Amino acid sequence: MLETRGGTRLADLWDETRAATMSEPERLLYRSNLLGSDKRITNYGGGNTSAKVTQADPFTGEPVEVLWVKGSGGDVGTIKLDGFATLYMDKLHGLKKLYRGVDHEDEMVGYLPHCTFNLNPRAASIDTPLHAYVPYRHVDHMHPDAVIAIAAAQNSKTLTETIYGGEIGWLPWKRPGFELGLWLEAFCRDNPDAKGVVLAGHGLFTWGDTARECYETTIRIINRAIAWFEEEAADKPAFGGAVRPVLGPEERRRVAERLMPAIRGLISDAQRKVGHFDDSEAVLEFTAGRDMETLAALGTSCPDHFLRTKRTPLVVDFDPARPDLDRTLGSLPAAIAAYREEHAAYYERCKRPDSPPMRDPNAVVYLVPGVGMITFAKDKATARVSAEFYVNAINVMRGASSVSSYVGLAEQEAFDIEYWVLEEAKLQRLPRPRPLAGKIALITGGAGGIGKATAERLLQDGACVVLADIDEKALALAEEELAGRYTADCVRRVRLDVTAEDEAAAAFAHAVREYGGLDILVSNAGISSAAPVDETDLSTWNRNMDILSTGYFLVAREAFRLMKRQGTGGEIVFVASKNGLAASPNAAAYCTAKAAEIHLARCLALEGAEFGIRVNTVNPDAVLRGSRIWSGAWREQRAAAYNMRPDELEEHYRKRSLLKLSVYPEDVAEAIYFFVSDMSAKSTGNILNVDAGNAQSFTR
Repeated sequence: MLETRGGTRLADLWDETRAATMSEPERLLYRSNLLGSDKRITNYGGGNTSAKVTQADPFTGEPVEVLWVKGSGGDVGTIKLDGFATLYMDKLHGLKKLYRGVDHEDEMVGYLPHCTFNLNPRAASIDTPLHAYVPYRHVDHMHPDAVIAIAAAQNSKTLTETIYGGEIGWLPWKRPGFELGLWLEAFCRDNPDAKGVVLAGHGLFTWGDTARECYETTIRIINRAIAWFEEEAADKPAFGGAVRPVLGPEERRRVAERLMPAIRGLISDAQRKVGHFDDSEAVLEFTAGRDMETLAALGTSCPDHFLRTKRTPLVVDFDPARPDLDRTLGSLPAAIAAYREEHAAYYERCKRPDSPPMRDPNAVVYLVPGVGMITFAKDKATARVSAEFYVNAINVMRGASSVSSYVGLAEQEAFDIEYWVLEEAKLQRLPRPRPLAGKIALITGGAGGIGKATAERLLQDGACVVLADIDEKALALAEEELAGRYTADCVRRVRLDVTAEDEAAAAFAHAVREYGGLDILVSNAGISSAAPVDETDLSTWNRNMDILSTGYFLVAREAFRLMKRQGTGGEIVFVASKNGLAASPNAAAYCTAKAAEIHLARCLALEGAEFGIRVNTVNPDAVLRGSRIWSGAWREQRAAAYNMRPDELEEHYRKRSLLKLSVYPEDVAEAIYFFVSDMSAKSTGNILNVDAGNAQSFTR
């Protein structure tokens, strides 16, 4: 990020000993990953890199020049070799004969697949001509905050000349595409000594004859901009100086916890959204600044920014000097409606005859003065990345406004990018959302066999999951395992003793801070005990009731409170037991507490219906594999009750069932999934037994 303090220079990370052993495509990958590893150079998914490589034609065997360029939708920081498109350079040059002028440049994208080398399935991006027509073997196109601050300044061309002299040139704003590729070719022809060019409102192009030269030029040019801004803006207050206080960390989190479910409920009518909260120094400095609202209204400049964030944020009506959350919450419906109306008016003002239909008109970015920034998107990764991009936009505004006047991209130009037919085509190629996309679940007992299997099942269909458990070691292992399979963005953990009222409230507050709200509660925390009633002490009885009855009440109450505030309904599933319906010998405390769970779920189903909150129960039986309650004395106690060895117990339960099958955590997870999915959208107050058949537990 662009900063105004010393010590912010980019490091030259190139290791020539390592690079010398690589092929040219491998050096391109190495360079790309180095550049993408630092968000001051480019953000996730932003920028492009390329190399022109001589290779044998797979058809003729003759040497040909091949353009390797980051493929459509890739990220230079994490790209692999298969993420690059490969195209014949002679065919790319041949496209110039087919070009009918700027009014027809979009049709040139359709020709790019005809230039593909070696049947590479990776789609070429719209930026391909920008790399192809620069007459150097290696090209970097980055979006560094420090250089975009130059590109977004009112006197951008003058600043470029002042900072770089003739080494780096300047071109006015031009939408990426075939025409801009020709502009860059002409610039290089007319300025043979230039090492790169600043594109107004967009970013930086640099080039070189070797991968190392290109990389080192990119780093050096960005560092020069950073150094220049540090010197020029050293004594100037950012964003006109602070005029609002910044609340303390705990108070900021408390405000976010109240606002996020309310906003989420108001914008999730068409599709559930997942939130992200950012109270980093850059965001707090911006929201405290005198010029914050003026700058925010100008919109972002770089297309990569506003494609993620929309042109403008919604500034929440909150005064950190006189905090009144109830008033702010009351003002949200009108503010969100006004934002939607303005987006619709923007669409009507700017639409073209072939513009795609208007998309979701809700804001992505919500700025809360003195508190931070909230972003909402279709999933956690997108919400987080949107926040990162808006932090980049903040840094650009800081730099440009400190030495000049910040200039956002003109409204019509921004619209033509946002509602570009080619951009729409890319969106249409995205896979359909999974059934639980945008849904947020909290699972108690989340580190155990059923809890972890349930988390996995919900993650498979796109949910975000908060694992809650009292066993912190098991919890950390479960989070690590699931995050490794489904990415860290969609899994969180929180320690929770379900019998502690304050911990229950804190667990749900954690879910809100991390994801913005809640759609699903799977109440699954459990214990076990077995003893004849005359040998059952009061502490054992109370412990069963505390965890399996009171604990279920406490977490359900928090879920109800949150779901009602959010106003979008929700799904609650209690994991009870066959023992709640069918008595078992020597387990009065356990069976009674499980029966209480089942009846509590019925009561909650009655109360929740008018709010769209469905409450159902799953009754497992004899789930031994992966279950912590079967790992200790409970197994021995149940075996003793049936006069058998502990290792005979699972086979006993299998034979006892009507279907003669064992029950596994994944079987229970599938039943839970049914109740939280749209497949059961018209079911509440129901019980589903997963016990391989037990006549005693048939519901009546």
